[in-house]
Amino acid sequence: MKKLPFLSFLFFTFLSISTSFAQLTSSEVDALVENALKEFNVAGTAVAIVKDGKIIHSKGYGVKSIDTNEPVNKYTNFAIASNSKAFTTTALAMLVEEGKLSWDDKVIQYIPEFKMYNAYVTENFNIVDLLTHRSGLSLGMGDLMLFPDGSDFTINDILKNFQYFKPVSAFRTKFDYDNLLYLVAGELVGRVSGVSWEQFVQNRIFKPLGMDNSFSSMNQVFDFSNFAVPHTTETGPMRTTEHFDEMINGAAGGILSNVNDLCQWMLVQLNHGKYGENLDKQLFTEESQNEMWKLHTLLDVNRNPRYNSHFSGYGLGWGLTDLNGNLSVSHTGGLPGMLSRTVLIPDLNLGVVVLTNTSNGGAGVFSAVSRTIVDSYLGLDDYEWTKKISDYYSKQESEGDAITKEVWETVAKADNSNINPEDFVGVYKDKWFGKITVSMNDNQLWFTSHRSPKLNGPMAYYKANSFAIKWEFQDMNGDAFAIFALDEEGKAQSIKMKGISPNIDFSFDFQDLDLQRIE
Repeated sequence: MKKLPFLSFLFFTFLSISTSFAQLTSSEVDALVENALKEFNVAGTAVAIVKDGKIIHSKGYGVKSIDTNEPVNKYTNFAIASNSKAFTTTALAMLVEEGKLSWDDKVIQYIPEFKMYNAYVTENFNIVDLLTHRSGLSLGMGDLMLFPDGSDFTINDILKNFQYFKPVSAFRTKFDYDNLLYLVAGELVGRVSGVSWEQFVQNRIFKPLGMDNSFSSMNQVFDFSNFAVPHTTETGPMRTTEHFDEMINGAAGGILSNVNDLCQWMLVQLNHGKYGENLDKQLFTEESQNEMWKLHTLLDVNRNPRYNSHFSGYGLGWGLTDLNGNLSVSHTGGLPGMLSRTVLIPDLNLGVVVLTNTSNGGAGVFSAVSRTIVDSYLGLDDYEWTKKISDYYSKQESEGDAITKEVWETVAKADNSNINPEDFVGVYKDKWFGKITVSMNDNQLWFTSHRSPKLNGPMAYYKANSFAIKWEFQDMNGDAFAIFALDEEGKAQSIKMKGISPNIDFSFDFQDLDLQRIE
């Protein structure tokens, strides 16, 4: 999952000349977006800008699918992925205002079966801890239960499995982006409100804001005629792929929306929770917004001379920093073939959202387009973000490709004549991921996950006691090493894993598995 946390490119450092240029006109935005689509090889995108309480730009570009060539418009729905997290924190803020919970309440007060990796953390883990990526767990830990899609893990599995995770930092001391704890937050919304997270968001947020064409679950969609189709360029020329299947709940990344509706979302944020023609209605209070826009988890500040930033960190569902003295509130999102960015500059009463439908170039489009637009309102020079980010991505991709190419070349030349495949055949089990089987399939070792059916594929000998796995699932960059530990007789007893490519998505947290032979 090319699911970048909000800080991607946030600290991209370049020196610049302080020659200001005017705010972009709609025609200049058109030219910017069209160029970015070509530069990053992206099928389609949609862009919207709100300023001073008004929608000043809302438009689609490119195509929903290269198979149909139907154009994207401002009503075309995309998966907004982790931009859903701010809807979850808003739902919780509304419940706080209703007196149904408090931000400092312990999670076990509402979900007694919630169990973390030690008793102290379990007993002290509060609602804010669910939302601020400071649990002590590593980046994306446990995401293999969600990615790739199609696994059979349930919320009960998630709640039980935290106890098996090994922390990498002290509780509440370090930022490491996660998704699983937002699923717990979604479960919490359901238990406290009496309706599912999906129903709450649909009825209590979408409906009052007039986000009539947005959905909190794919299961609610019956007409896909104006939906963007995900695309990928992972394995060669651009091709369409399947929509990501349902998660356990949508609290971490399940919303499907369009730029026309998301304008209403940006406006209610910029209006401190007020909405309606005369701003006479209130979705949440300014006090709640201050809590959501408060630094809860600190991050290092890159003293970028372009933006003269002095702080950065994470609030509740939002990334926070300052750009030339202006607060910036933003987040990105990513699922296979669907990448997005929302950025708000409250001091300028400005909001920008960019939705895209192609991995991996979508992140380039949402970064370059949103940054160029925001820079124009900050009075900064035209920084040629499209070119700079394209050059950065090209270098990163080239370096990663060189490493993976070398691995597969080594595999092709490897002498496995001294390897007895039967020594590796067996059933192995990880405490949280469950069972996997290593078997023989057509005279080749084969890896099969019992609970995540897309994680299966041939195992080719690499070197020493390690094998390279080429998954049958190739919509994402996820191929992995399996490294066996042997007993004194040369029979495999356990497996450690790690991704092959340095550009592997962090949700493929193979390194967190500890597979022990059970059969």
